[in-house]
Amino acid sequence: MTIAKNWSSGVTKHSIALDLEEGVFTWNNPKKIAESLKNSAEQSTRRKAPPFQSAMSMLNFYINRAGKNLRPEKKRILEQAKAELRKLYQK
Repeated sequence: MTIAKNWSSGVTKHSIALDLEEGVFTWNNPKKIAESLKNSAEQSTRRKAPPFQSAMSMLNFYINRAGKNLRPEKKRILEQAKAELRKLYQK
C-alpha cells in the first residue's frame, strides 16, 4: 500500500467532518476565516467533537501540515484566526 505524497491536502479539501468553504485557508482576513470555520463546524452533522474543537482542530491541522512551506505572513494570519475563533466561542 502506498501513501499519497500530499495526503493532508486531500484532508483539507475533502474533510468528512466539515464542509469547508473553497479556499478558506488562503483568505487574508482572520475574522472571516474564523467565522467560516465556525459556520462549517456548527452546520456539520458528521463531526465527532464539539463545534469549537472541530473548527480549531481543522485550523491547527492546516497550520501543522503546511509546516516550513507556510509563509510567515500567512502563518500570522492563521494564528490570528485562532484568536478570532476563541473570541467567537468566548474561550
